[in-house]
Amino acid sequence: MSLLDISDSHDERVPTEFRAAATDERRRTVQLHLDGRYMRSSKLEYPAKLKAVSVAHLVFDTTEQLEVGERIIVHFEHLGGLDGNVSGKSDCGVEVRLNITTRRREKLSAQLTWLLNRQEFTGLEGRRHERIAVGNKSVPLRFGEGQVVECTLLDISSSGASLGTSNRPEVGTEVVVGKQKAIVRRHHNHGIGVQFLQDYEGKHLQGYLG
Repeated sequence: MSLLDISDSHDERVPTEFRAAATDERRRTVQLHLDGRYMRSSKLEYPAKLKAVSVAHLVFDTTEQLEVGERIIVHFEHLGGLDGNVSGKSDCGVEVRLNITTRRREKLSAQLTWLLNRQEFTGLEGRRHERIAVGNKSVPLRFGEGQVVECTLLDISSSGASLGTSNRPEVGTEVVVGKQKAIVRRHHNHGIGVQFLQDYEGKHLQGYLG
């Protein structure tokens, strides 16, 4: 499941003003702290610190005074560049409504899902290598006595993967993800995390999963 499929959860950590806007569009707003920058129409760039984001809006801190309606381009680590207009200001920061295509929205959803999974399991096994967001690719998961289910590949690295699935084989179960043998190492809110039995180079990784 991606963020596009999740309605607003009324997370108390998220600014009330921004949470209300996200509710209107049935989008979940999450707290996420990333360093970045933004560019104004003057072509000058300024530092920014992301505080909350959904696939339609974001909130960030800045020392500059921005006007409601002003168009800016923001760039945050792991998310890339996003175009938007200032929709409001509060003690929580500058609120921006994103000008975003359906394709870019889906990509942003996958990026946010990856970042949330990575933050939730920081320090656990399977995070030895940098994870790559893959845009919610579907892959078969084989386990047990020939049981096969389709899963969502949330992200991968050369040593493991995070899979979105309602099926949760016990931790320690040997499975096959696509064409790659792996072991279930953890359960999470969206499914399971697996460790590959052999590490692979990142550039060939998706090909091994088939």
